[in-house]
Amino acid sequence: MSTRFTIARLGSQGDGIAAAEGGEVYIPFALPGETVTAARQKDRATLMSVLEASPLRIEPACRHFTECGGCALQHFEAEAYQQWKREKVVQALKGVAGEVGALAPCAPHSRRRVTFSARRGDAGMQFGFVRALSGEIIPIEECPISLPAIVAALGRLRDLAELVCATPKAFHMTVTATGSGLDVAVHDSGKLGDHQRRIASNFVMAEGLARLSVDGEIVVEPKKPTVQFRSVAVAVPPGAFLQATEAAEQTMAALVGQHLSRAKKVADLFAGCGSFALRLAAKSEVHAVEGDAPALAALDRAFRFASGLKRVTSERRDLFRRPLTFKELNAFDGLVFDPPRAGAEDQSKQIARSDVPLVAAVSCNPVTLARDLRILVDGGYTLRSVTPIDQFLWSPHVEAVALLEKPKRRR
Repeated sequence: MSTRFTIARLGSQGDGIAAAEGGEVYIPFALPGETVTAARQKDRATLMSVLEASPLRIEPACRHFTECGGCALQHFEAEAYQQWKREKVVQALKGVAGEVGALAPCAPHSRRRVTFSARRGDAGMQFGFVRALSGEIIPIEECPISLPAIVAALGRLRDLAELVCATPKAFHMTVTATGSGLDVAVHDSGKLGDHQRRIASNFVMAEGLARLSVDGEIVVEPKKPTVQFRSVAVAVPPGAFLQATEAAEQTMAALVGQHLSRAKKVADLFAGCGSFALRLAAKSEVHAVEGDAPALAALDRAFRFASGLKRVTSERRDLFRRPLTFKELNAFDGLVFDPPRAGAEDQSKQIARSDVPLVAAVSCNPVTLARDLRILVDGGYTLRSVTPIDQFLWSPHVEAVALLEKPKRRR
């Protein structure tokens, strides 16, 4: 049974929110000002029809929109969408930040790292994205957020999923476009037998893929997958974290690099494979700290084979369990940290006590960023700027780069 609703505003996940008896109702794919009918289940509802459409409603870019679960806002006019996404950062940082800068936009067909889901069913291999709030896999034929090289390979990737499947359960395939070709990292597909490994390896080589790994183990690697961090080539390990789009990574790196350009010795915390460290090393000595051993090894190896860089040292360390202390941090005159979505609360407390004059905070979660910035500001830092970055097009997720300074203390 459907009910009539009037949408008052958008929620943090991009759902339309309507006031109703018993409390607010969240309706995906509805826009502010619209009158809609929807089938309600407690505080959520499924959109049935749009009776009065918003002037900001546009035609979605993808035939799978509303089904695949990947995008939430393809139906929202571009400028209004960007204003909404910037406002998410503004609201999260209320009371901490001054002026939040303009949103750095994201272009379609630019995402280089995509995670697909797969499951063998009665009708064959299901391969695509998972429907929102569901375990159902929606087969896809197009994806306007992804690089054309990934979209063009959808059929081959579906065939590869069939070859590596050794479980009745759903499993995941992360595909990364690298300078050497597509790097395919499969997780939870079951244990491969020798014959299955040979068949999958032959397929990868015949189809020109760069690498296949299963649960972190390389099955075959015809071409070592590499990415460029400015002028430095990095051979990334299986399943390595990379920023989802190269353009967003370059925007973040430019903001951080300019802010830390006067620093002679920089700490890069949560350094990953070195997207900041190897760029910063063009001007500064860098100490890279990361808990993931393969990522750190890739960073170190890239530095050793690069030319024209200042010294880069590396340290494997779990910064959640053992953050760098303020005394250790005082050896540096610049610092960047880019933690996971949980943020870096304990590390921020140590930074706040330190004398590091220049700090760049990079985050994919405005809520934890606000908490960490509050700690730094209370510790004597001045927040100079915040730049939101739309790395995940048509989703509710937004990156941000915050730049801070602290006057040097006399010793």
